[in-house]
Amino acid sequence: MKKMMLSLLFLFVAGTTLISCKKDGLTYRSDLEKSFDTWLAFKKSSADSYSYTVRSASWTGYFTETVITVQAGEVTGRKYIAKIRKDNGAVETLGQWTEDRTGLNSHSDGAATRTLNQIYDMARTQWLVRREDADTYFEAANNGIISSCGYVPKNCQDDCFTGINITAVNAL
Repeated sequence: MKKMMLSLLFLFVAGTTLISCKKDGLTYRSDLEKSFDTWLAFKKSSADSYSYTVRSASWTGYFTETVITVQAGEVTGRKYIAKIRKDNGAVETLGQWTEDRTGLNSHSDGAATRTLNQIYDMARTQWLVRREDADTYFEAANNGIISSCGYVPKNCQDDCFTGINITAVNAL
């Protein structure tokens, strides 16, 4: 009887562990947690005042950069530039603008006005969720802070990345 109870207990614990792992459904969990810890240390040392640069690019040569400025944990500015690389290698600026606190989100182009806390939340709840029909990516090349996070649906040919690419994070 005791042996049977131990066997049932083992099966219960093993089953619960497997179910909780499947429920988790997050790819790159340990890398994300390590990066988040690095972010928290940076956040503290910078008094939650920093800027970060989001870059997007297309196979066509079109690319954009948006610099988000955060002061004391609140987004206070956004600066955007769109460019295209010509066949001859020259780069042409197609548009640019700057928003301050009073004009924030007055343009539809550019990266969303999010804090890095919000970026990490999106990584956990949207971009790193395990998907059978997509490949997931995560990098922390900004001194351990998130740099690339998102997914690409399988069999997609061009410009299918959903997520974020951050090329720089700087304390103010």
